[in-house]
Amino acid sequence: MPKDGGIGAATPRREDVRFLTGNGKYTDDINVRGQAYVHFLRSDIAHAKINGIDTSEAEKMDGVIRVFTGADFEAVGSIPCGWQVTDRHGEAMQEPRHPVLAHGKVRHVGDPICAIVAETYEAARDAAEAIDLDLEELPAVVDMKEAVKDGAPKVHDELTSNLCYDWGFVEDNRAAVDEAIKNAHHVTTLELVNNRLVANPMEPRVAVGDYDRSDEEHTLYTTSQNPHVIRLLMGAFVLGIPEHKLRVVAPDVGGGFGTKIFHYAEEAFVTFAAKELNRPVKWTASRSEAFMSDAHGRDHITKIELALDKDNNFTALRTETYANMGAYLSTFAPSVPTWLHGTLMAGNYKTPLIYVNVKAVFTNTVPVDAYRGAGRPEATFQLERVVDKAARELGVDPIALRRQNFITEFPYATPVAVEYDTGDYNATMDKLTEIADLSGFEARRKESEARGKLRGLGLNCYIEACGIAPSNLVGQLGARAGLYDAATVRVNATGSISVMVGAHSHGQGHETAFPQVVADMIGIDASQIDIVHGDTARTPFGMGTYGSRSLAVCGSAMVKATEKIINKAKKIAAHLLEASDEDIELADGQFTVAGTDKSVAWGDVTLAAYVPHNYPLEDIEPGLEETAFYDPANFTYPSGAYACEVEVDPDTGKVTIERFAAADDFGNIINPMIVSGQVHGGLAQGIGQALLENCAYDEDGQILSASYMDYAMPRADDVPFYSVDHSCQTPCTHNPLGVKGCGEAGAIGSPPSVVNAVLDALNAAGHDVPHLDMPLTPSKVWDAMNKGA
Repeated sequence: MPKDGGIGAATPRREDVRFLTGNGKYTDDINVRGQAYVHFLRSDIAHAKINGIDTSEAEKMDGVIRVFTGADFEAVGSIPCGWQVTDRHGEAMQEPRHPVLAHGKVRHVGDPICAIVAETYEAARDAAEAIDLDLEELPAVVDMKEAVKDGAPKVHDELTSNLCYDWGFVEDNRAAVDEAIKNAHHVTTLELVNNRLVANPMEPRVAVGDYDRSDEEHTLYTTSQNPHVIRLLMGAFVLGIPEHKLRVVAPDVGGGFGTKIFHYAEEAFVTFAAKELNRPVKWTASRSEAFMSDAHGRDHITKIELALDKDNNFTALRTETYANMGAYLSTFAPSVPTWLHGTLMAGNYKTPLIYVNVKAVFTNTVPVDAYRGAGRPEATFQLERVVDKAARELGVDPIALRRQNFITEFPYATPVAVEYDTGDYNATMDKLTEIADLSGFEARRKESEARGKLRGLGLNCYIEACGIAPSNLVGQLGARAGLYDAATVRVNATGSISVMVGAHSHGQGHETAFPQVVADMIGIDASQIDIVHGDTARTPFGMGTYGSRSLAVCGSAMVKATEKIINKAKKIAAHLLEASDEDIELADGQFTVAGTDKSVAWGDVTLAAYVPHNYPLEDIEPGLEETAFYDPANFTYPSGAYACEVEVDPDTGKVTIERFAAADDFGNIINPMIVSGQVHGGLAQGIGQALLENCAYDEDGQILSASYMDYAMPRADDVPFYSVDHSCQTPCTHNPLGVKGCGEAGAIGSPPSVVNAVLDALNAAGHDVPHLDMPLTPSKVWDAMNKGA
């Protein structure tokens, strides 16, 4: 049994107390004395030449301090992209300039043209209406396949085309894959769309820039998942601010889901304007702004082909994907459909030959980047849909087909260049069969039929790569930053501990789970340990929180730093106990000489570290503080199996999720309650994508779903009570905690489970429906049941 508050204990999240009592401190709660407010005048046209901007009337209005345009930023750097992809011909991707404010052209609805700074937000917004824009509308390109045709309107005139890159992986496999598919006993082909999504965190983005002229120091308060990365990108590449003169603070953040990883123009603007005006400048996004300025997610069009031999063994897999980049390259956008997607196309299966082609395309739409799962959901959806379709075409059980092709020996090197260290896919499938009560499904189907409803069962297996690493490898793959993390453990004289971490917590529960690890290692109560994060002035340089990396990477750095603390504390204890430090053992907060009853308490040793009266300073320097950086040797590979049961109303096409079960292997578990909560949240977002959410554009580049009137978010009655299990644990072999990551799993495994379930319901009722693209809205499902009627 886990110790109270230690590893494995379902300790309630301590941070929830301040959130539930209204005491959270978010960026919008920060108001700096003398601050002004900025409103961005954004383009309502998807593609246009800027012929002129007349700000004279706006500048005369009461309360207006200054109106900025793109001309004010001509000497400022471009918003940088953090990953460079090399195409299958060995050429670097096309990488256009991304200005802070549009200059020369606007390239998507929502592109900021002017920034009005005023004494109040209302004054800034009113002044925007007085600005006279002379925009010459140009043809917009929204459809990716149309965008890469000869003669298509170019999003960026300086580029040769709208094709960012044409990536192939593994290129050496291509001929063999083509031959295997050509000669296969059976080939299942599927064309599908992974629909565009808007992350919609509860808290919109906010940025507050401040500048202290006395020491030339800048401070940016922002809603970010990785403040150190923002400081590096904005300071070094955009504004030219030395890092020691730029502090970035990300306080409590109300959800990120990937969209708050990236460096945005608004952050650079408020930092720039604060110095220009010598006063703080604040921006808070409206929800409408968020729809047209936050990076979107997904938006892939894919053709996938799965080849099988006469015994139903998978022999080859080939995919061709068009991936939307939007109008500009967001921070990690190029990596999402390539290294975070293509390398996961083996899934849980021992397919010997795989080739992945991705064409990344510029369009006149909002930029697209990582959204919960980032590439892994796209890979899993296409793979698990084609496997399910193959089972239906061959008339075999979908579970049996998956089991037959499971990887069963580890470590396993896939044909797409990653190596799974551990896993047991049969065990998670066994657990799923149990918790989902699959043996009782037919009885539940009959009960649904008696009520005039169609019932379907959908299954899915997934694997994901988390804790992106190691730095030297990802550097070779195009990453423009290291992907390590860091922690500093500071022990106070009385034994309490402050842990400063490079990761950022915005719903993950770090303030609870991280202390559990340190408390378990030392044997003290977790309440004695405090976590500090989100402030570049107070924490070591870390790469932030995304990709389910916090515990596997930053947590490992914390373990390494704590081990240094323990080793030094043992030396002090040895002096106090007049013993050799090799004989000192630490358990339950007591240092003991092995084989004796001589001991000294943790608090006595920590006090001695700062009041060094009883040991020679030439041997041990005073104090008890250590820092460690951790760069993983490999990705971690969580996996699982999911089952969804739906009811479909044949009269309306409405889909209801009746049951959902998730069996996951996350390696070792630090806090099972937090893990379950993470899975629940991911499942809700995945169900939202499968049934409800879709960011739609018309042919002119206008967003048709730019508010909650048109963009359907999942609500409480759209999701069921989940059956979640994470007892199948194959620990990661290359990090000290044996953890794998859990934050994105639910969003990865749920969309194909839902779609497979709906198609099972329709086909079991006699409707021949090989595939439906998400979201499976009532009208889409009804049309499929009534085609030709």
